[in-house]
Amino acid sequence: MNYRHAFHAGNFADVLKHIVLTRILLYLQEKPAAFRVIDTHAGAGRYDLTSEEARRGGEWLTGIARVMQARFSDKALPLVAPYLDIVRAFNEGAELKAYPGSPLIVRALLRPQDRLTACELEPDARKQLVDALRRDTQARVVDLDGWTALTAFVPPKERRGLVLIDPPFEAGDEFARLARGFHGAFHKWPTGSYLLWYPVKNRRAADTLAREVAQAAKGARPAGKCLRLEFSVAPQEAGGPLTSSGLLMVNPPWTLQGQLKTILPELEKPLGQGGAGRFRLESPKP
Repeated sequence: MNYRHAFHAGNFADVLKHIVLTRILLYLQEKPAAFRVIDTHAGAGRYDLTSEEARRGGEWLTGIARVMQARFSDKALPLVAPYLDIVRAFNEGAELKAYPGSPLIVRALLRPQDRLTACELEPDARKQLVDALRRDTQARVVDLDGWTALTAFVPPKERRGLVLIDPPFEAGDEFARLARGFHGAFHKWPTGSYLLWYPVKNRRAADTLAREVAQAAKGARPAGKCLRLEFSVAPQEAGGPLTSSGLLMVNPPWTLQGQLKTILPELEKPLGQGGAGRFRLESPKP
């Protein structure tokens, strides 16, 4: 799978990932102690939705564009509004022209005492990210392979925080590397929170990853809790575009599962393609 994110920025997978990311960071804000976010595959930071790549992919039109126009219930709106407000802050007026990637969403939610370490190896993406975060004393862009960063930067000195692992899935062994990388990081920092993104094109690969991550979390001392979310906007066709993605949340906020049960049903209609989307939310078995 070749995942050049400029073609996919703002699609359904980004919407789901960034809503969850926002909810986790807002929970971390509830305690005054500082936290750190480590983004292992940070990307360019900001994506131009008027660019040739975005126009060619057009995936944001069935992702963030629909969600920005959706009507949410009184229960769901307060839960998605912080994410939508961040997206609006990168745009003037009602027209969507830009979409913030995970490091800029994180940066919008850092308090003065919090820090971001964003790793990006690809030169063009790294340059764009450096430009976006230039002279920012709370955010550091690191020219380091994300898999190396996983064990190099944990535990952080803050002892609280989140590791976001969102690889491009360009290599055939990316699922296995994700499982191994998480295991190594969690062994060093079992009290941290982790958010792992993966595409669902191969059911066996997705299920194996979830099982191995849950097993690693359960086997740690102290044992970690694991939550799995998958969202499908249409049936996945062989050789077709990605229509289903997943998130594994280890040591998630205790409030997150209930919040997602409120949010996800209200995303099925706006994100569905040719019909309503479908989601599954569960605690995976080791």
